[in-house]
Amino acid sequence: MSSIKKKDPNMPAVALKKRDVKADPKGSTINLRVTDPVLNLIDNAAAVAGKSRSAFMLESAQQHAVDVLLDQKVFLLNDEQHDAFMRALTDPPKSVSGLKKLMAKKAPWQK
Repeated sequence: MSSIKKKDPNMPAVALKKRDVKADPKGSTINLRVTDPVLNLIDNAAAVAGKSRSAFMLESAQQHAVDVLLDQKVFLLNDEQHDAFMRALTDPPKSVSGLKKLMAKKAPWQK
């Protein structure tokens, strides 16, 4: 298992698993069990994109995987922005009038 080094020792490193499997020239198989509505949604989207179900799902999964990993790894700030970000993380939040009342209210979709 390898981990990503962070400049700040207080920030935890994200551990990434490296798969130790023999490469199959045909690729690996992934089996998924989905409900009919989800399958219909995927099939309709694949048809609109002009792709097979497999091609659509693989492309979508790959893009989402890249996005998830980049969200965890890439964070570009200049020195001033970095300092402001670190202050926001480490300084206690200031009390904002009405914020506690607002946060105590149920969201419209929770009612």
